[in-house]
Amino acid sequence: MIRLRRPATAAALTLAAVATAVLGLAGPASAHVTVNPTEARQGGYGRFAFRVPNESDTASTTKVEVNLPENAPVGSVSTMPVPGWTVTVEKRKVDPPIEVHGSQLTEAVSKLTWTAAPNGGVKPGEFQEFPVSMGPLPQADRMVFKVLQTYSDGNISRWIEEPTPGGEEPENPAPVLTLTAATASASPVASAPAAAADDDDDDADTGTATAFGVAGLVAGLAGLVLGGLAFLRTRREPAAKS
Repeated sequence: MIRLRRPATAAALTLAAVATAVLGLAGPASAHVTVNPTEARQGGYGRFAFRVPNESDTASTTKVEVNLPENAPVGSVSTMPVPGWTVTVEKRKVDPPIEVHGSQLTEAVSKLTWTAAPNGGVKPGEFQEFPVSMGPLPQADRMVFKVLQTYSDGNISRWIEEPTPGGEEPENPAPVLTLTAATASASPVASAPAAAADDDDDDADTGTATAFGVAGLVAGLAGLVLGGLAFLRTRREPAAKS
């Protein structure tokens, strides 16, 4: 019995060691800062959240700096209050100006910085989301946000490496928002004739059904009248002699 158990125990320990090694390697690679959702339409507006996980076992994340790309400026950027955090907004000059709802804007948001309150922040084993609203989104293939994550012990994680198409994920990848071309929506005017035709068909069907209903009612009344006349005739006629 002992000889049978020892190989099984050794195999179990080996599998456990392999699983630990695999999970240990996979953990840090999936814990970088991301933007969610990861895809949006050019020219539109959207609500996005920068998701910041804490990779430290002993320190808290106390500051998050998000740099907006210079080559893809956005005219309107607003932040949502995050309990326990304050945010500062930095702007820069843009040339040519950005057109937003017919107005020409010469400034665009360049950086957002969230700072935790004293004794606050993202604790080990936790994550925090920082929501923003942006638009109109630029006519570009993507927006790359370079992020600095500062810990309470002074360490800084720099999520600033841009991914390359078809290449491996960088060690410290920056959050990327992929932008797709807006699709042409159906024109309300173009769809109006079809709707009118549908209404005409519905009216025709309704009229036909009404006509059949009236005809059936008339036929029923005629049958009742004829039946009554026949009954009266039989009562008036004398009985036939045998």
